[in-house]
Amino acid sequence: MSRFQLASLDAMHDRVAFNSDSEPLNRYLREQVTQDVRRRVAACFVALADEQRIAGYYTLASASLLLTDLPASTGKKLPRYPTVPAVRMGRLAVDQAFKGLGLGGALLADALDRAVSSEIAAYALVVDAKDELAAAFYLHHGFIALPNSPRTLFLPLATVQASRK
Repeated sequence: MSRFQLASLDAMHDRVAFNSDSEPLNRYLREQVTQDVRRRVAACFVALADEQRIAGYYTLASASLLLTDLPASTGKKLPRYPTVPAVRMGRLAVDQAFKGLGLGGALLADALDRAVSSEIAAYALVVDAKDELAAAFYLHHGFIALPNSPRTLFLPLATVQASRK
């Protein structure tokens, strides 16, 4: 990741030139993300190839998981609240010019670092994979699919903390 600088999205970053292989993710970055950040419904972090060119981005927001949606083996280890707190990574995209450099994995690692180091408690990082390829990416990184929603995956943050000690 030393080739890239990580930063919170700001008005100086060139959102128009960003081109991933997903038009909805491109459109979100161009047209909606600044509103979501301003309304405090999402935080957006970018990997910059230079001071303004966005090579990749992801968003984080608070979320919750229904205890009953988790695998039974996981749910039985948690308090009997109806929901458990989580951090949702709503979007993750890499510009086509920077594919194959491990940037997606580096952005995911940064998101996990931010979730683990937050002073606000959260049980897991949750993602909604847009397709089977995205789901395979998250499974490769240790995420667990929800039994009744295989494209919604989670990674317990305690697992992340333990792996970094």
